[in-house]
Amino acid sequence: MFSFLFGFVFSFIQLLSQVLTLAILARVVLSWFSPVPTNILTKMLYQITEPILAPLRRIIPKVSVFDFSPLVAVILLQLISFLLFVIMP
Repeated sequence: MFSFLFGFVFSFIQLLSQVLTLAILARVVLSWFSPVPTNILTKMLYQITEPILAPLRRIIPKVSVFDFSPLVAVILLQLISFLLFVIMP
């Protein structure tokens, strides 16, 4: 029972990591096209990704007009996913 729950939690965290990575990448691509802030898809992407990106923006300064927080967030999410894959028995 415990190993099933353990595996379920790890699988859920990995799935969440992949979904968040895709949402961040979608937000980056969307930012290249001047998104309409009232669009429901844009609002949804911002609501999903902002809790992850906002703390990173406070730590990582912008370099000119470039915001590297999405890149750092994707790297961290992929690192977490990889570490969970390695740890998982």
